[in-house]
Amino acid sequence: MMGARRYDENLQRAYLRACELDVATLKPGNVSVFRPGHNMTADDFRVSARVTAPILATASYAVGERIYRAVTATHDAVGCNTNLGILLLAAPLFAAAQRRSAPADLRCRLRATLAGLRVDDADWAYRAIRTAAPAGLGQSSRHDVAERPRVDLRQAMMAAAGRDRIAYQYGHGYPDILDFALPLLRRLLRRWRDPAWAVAGVYLALLARLPDSHIARKHGAGQAEAVRRQAMLLSADLLACAEPQDKLRELHTLDEHMKRHDLNPGTTADLTVATVMAKDFDAIASQWVPRPVKQNCSGGELHRCVST
Repeated sequence: MMGARRYDENLQRAYLRACELDVATLKPGNVSVFRPGHNMTADDFRVSARVTAPILATASYAVGERIYRAVTATHDAVGCNTNLGILLLAAPLFAAAQRRSAPADLRCRLRATLAGLRVDDADWAYRAIRTAAPAGLGQSSRHDVAERPRVDLRQAMMAAAGRDRIAYQYGHGYPDILDFALPLLRRLLRRWRDPAWAVAGVYLALLARLPDSHIARKHGAGQAEAVRRQAMLLSADLLACAEPQDKLRELHTLDEHMKRHDLNPGTTADLTVATVMAKDFDAIASQWVPRPVKQNCSGGELHRCVST
């Protein structure tokens, strides 16, 4: 059986691989090795991943504390907000994968983790969001991050789910990732056998599916919908290709256009990173032999998930 230390190291490596693929992939509008953007470079993201990996993997930290400490480490290392969305999605995934007495299924572990979030987690996360100061944050009439939270982190996220797609994942068990993007990623990996192109396909498909909430906050719902329509056309063409390289010029053209107009689908990029993480975490978790449990998690019933 895999030891606990090696298990956590494998999780860290999977996170670092996902973050490296994030910048190694041409994702229109988002920072990559092909073109910097939004006053950030690929190296900023690489440094951010390196300094946050051990924090996210520290099992003694609650979800909210992992988020805050990782955001603070990022700010100290690169001086800007490269990865708030990634960290918000990654912290529950790490905590879920580390529920070692739970059934191996990552979906079950994640649901139990989200259901167990506390007010303290919200307090840590609010502090993290204030530190990162993401563009277009604004104010909210309910559970504003400038105030001390009165509900747990999942409840706070559910209140924001209508305007933020990362918050939506907390309230609904990561459906954009586990039900849509992850199956697509696996299909594209089998089809194209190239992780970077598979990630590009997932990113465009997510961007085509729903208006990016980061663009909507900064530029309005109309602009986010316009970007979605552009992505929908290119995504359909890319997914129809036997050789995805055939669409490289179109991807570069859209990337240049979006960066020229400061259109950064940051939420979509964060969901894509979390999808790559979920694929690898699911494989790693399946290698851990849990203590016997009376029931497995099925049918979406949280009370049937056994956890530490």
